[in-house]
Amino acid sequence: MEREKHEHNDAPRSTLHASGHKPVLLHEVIQFLDPRPEDFVIDGTLDGGGHAAVMLEKVGPKGMVLGVDLDETMIARAKERFGSAKNFLGVHGNYAELPEVLKREKLGKADGLLLDLGFSSEQLEHSGRGFSFSAKGGSASGGERDEPLLMTYDFAAPPVKQIIRELDETTLAKIIFELSGEKFARRIARAIKEEGRKRRIETTGELAAVIARAVPRHYERGRINPATRTFQALRIYANHELENLESALANLNEAMKSGGRVVVISFHSLEDRIVKNVFRRMEKENIISILTKKPVMPSAEEISQNPRSRSAKLRAVVIK
Repeated sequence: MEREKHEHNDAPRSTLHASGHKPVLLHEVIQFLDPRPEDFVIDGTLDGGGHAAVMLEKVGPKGMVLGVDLDETMIARAKERFGSAKNFLGVHGNYAELPEVLKREKLGKADGLLLDLGFSSEQLEHSGRGFSFSAKGGSASGGERDEPLLMTYDFAAPPVKQIIRELDETTLAKIIFELSGEKFARRIARAIKEEGRKRRIETTGELAAVIARAVPRHYERGRINPATRTFQALRIYANHELENLESALANLNEAMKSGGRVVVISFHSLEDRIVKNVFRRMEKENIISILTKKPVMPSAEEISQNPRSRSAKLRAVVIK
């Protein structure tokens, strides 16, 4: 059952960036998620807590916001930020396993669910786990940082430095190509394995340097760093990002009430294709109604204020 439409106010400015994290498409998330007093809403990818802060205001003291994240650091920071809020519960877990999380925490089905598939600026710039090889967290700017080559949200997951040692060259090339579209995937995979036979690649700087030597000198005419696509592919693979997304969408009925709303923000075409296709199939099966016939994208103003939002695409549905 779909809710009645009503006017939506802009999210309060005071809460938007309290942690330094800029939540993407915040107004649009609140508009489509439509959290109301006493609702139970889930932020399945808590990150910096920017979206959750506004959700808490909307559901009020009698509502509840459950924040889930694979990154224990994000949960710890959210608990510090929302520590006095009795209507917030932060849980270390995987959004792909929401039905199990709800059961474990003795919570019922939710009125709303947000899955923001990007990672926060805090993870990018301050995690020390190799999510970025650029000194400022960008992909094309100069100055590379050197961090441990981990790239996993979950501390218990096998790090990328281990993954590139264990995968054979053919499989590594396939992963890089299929998860990023990198046309020099074979050359990059060969270079990684050749370097690995000489010495272990342990840091982001070491991997970025190997990739830079493997591609043509004028790679992409200097528009992006040669390592950008390979790092994206390895991060997606190491964190099982596509598999987690598919599992979460398949489990929606077990986590959401009838009339509950689901908002998903994706940041690259592989994610968006999964979301679009699954939602279309679910609508044909009369499980959901799609609220966004086309993906909602950031305004030029938001992109100018937060360049990392430029590739974001939001899709929303309501559970029947």
